[in-house]
Amino acid sequence: MSQTREKLEQMGFRILDAVRTELLLSMRFMAPALNSLGFKMDLATSSAGTDAAYIRFNPGFLLQVYVERPRRMNRMYVHMLMHCLFRHMFSARDREDPELWDLCCDIAAESVVDSMTYDVVARTHSPFREEWYERLESEVKILTAEKIYAWFLDRERNYAVEEALRREFTVDDHSFWQRLEDEQEPQKNPPGTPPGAPNNDGEQGKQETEQSSRDLKPVNPKEDEWKKNAEKIEADLDIMGKERSQEYGSLSRILRFESRKRTDYREFLQRFSVLREEAGIDPDSFDYGFYYYGMEMYGNMPLIEENELREIRKVDSLVIAIDTSASCQKVLVQQFLNETADLLSGIGSFFKKTEIHLIECDDRVQNDRVITDLSQLQQYAQGFEVKGGFGTDFRPVFNYIEDLRAAGKLENLKGLMYFTDGFGEYPKKPTDYDTAFVFFRDEELDDTGVPDWAIKLFLTPEGMETEDRRGVTN
Repeated sequence: MSQTREKLEQMGFRILDAVRTELLLSMRFMAPALNSLGFKMDLATSSAGTDAAYIRFNPGFLLQVYVERPRRMNRMYVHMLMHCLFRHMFSARDREDPELWDLCCDIAAESVVDSMTYDVVARTHSPFREEWYERLESEVKILTAEKIYAWFLDRERNYAVEEALRREFTVDDHSFWQRLEDEQEPQKNPPGTPPGAPNNDGEQGKQETEQSSRDLKPVNPKEDEWKKNAEKIEADLDIMGKERSQEYGSLSRILRFESRKRTDYREFLQRFSVLREEAGIDPDSFDYGFYYYGMEMYGNMPLIEENELREIRKVDSLVIAIDTSASCQKVLVQQFLNETADLLSGIGSFFKKTEIHLIECDDRVQNDRVITDLSQLQQYAQGFEVKGGFGTDFRPVFNYIEDLRAAGKLENLKGLMYFTDGFGEYPKKPTDYDTAFVFFRDEELDDTGVPDWAIKLFLTPEGMETEDRRGVTN
């Protein structure tokens, strides 16, 4: 019996190794991902799936598919790699509807594989599949599992349609994702503890639990390992260039979107504020112990008075440049300015002497309006008009800022936010202040030219999210 099992396992290994070799010869950029998954026979499944560490397979299924439809085996392998690169299994536990999440992950993975033109994975799409791709791309734009999942939840559910989609897009077995979650949960009591035994909630038990959690080595690689694989592949695709984008399809675009470091916009705006003393009572520096001691000892003579100066973090100096070319939409500029005004008011507003320069520009600086009050920013947003008519060159704004600084008009500049669609000539020299290019949507933008020393901000219907991709600036 053991010999039969070993033969079946070795047969599965040979099949998967042959598939991996074929894929590697055609798609060398996928090497980090292809080399990150081992193989394991698992008779708990009737097909195959991955837990992010292994491809777990039923040998009978592999043999039948590989003999009858070898290209399907290639696609299945790449499909599972997409799940790993986008780390679908690691966020499955956060979803209220796991079945819907599985479906959305399959649609997202298949959309990437279908966008590739490599012969090893190419196939003819059914009209039903094409119809849904067209619908989702028009409404969701970027087909990530998270966006597709949110799209389904925002609409009235049609379970018959969802079942039809499962029949169309289901490729692999996701049951291993749940196993992954179970294996990552630290055990509260050691194995073999009788039912009803108390948990280790004392100090010693807490230390043992923490140590056990540290020592626990899941079968699967950690999520950040697959994140690094995705970053390597994204870098390789950038090197290959846009001229070969037809071959790898939407993979580069999705990886770039998924790799963004999402940060709360309020937290981002904090970097533009400075800590300074300002007149006002500082309750945190008031010592009531000495106060009452003086009152008791000397009658009405406290030993310490309130501190009449307090340290507070507020915005001192900031530049907001707005691309007024026709490609930028008025309503999105207004959304950006209004949200910025609301968040600035929430982090302490302005000092008594504050300057925010609102620079309108295209291929030159057209106007510079200086505001000193948040209400002025909101009024400006309401009256903003897109002028259009010229191209975009980002460099004149940076030159203009240097002229202002040389004239002593921007002595404490903390940062620049440049609202644009991304099409234009970027400066090459890094700035000594924070520079962020703000894009008004996730789709149909060109952010490839943004220099490594700058920050990317993305304005979405849900708010703002940031990607800090600054590297070494020297």
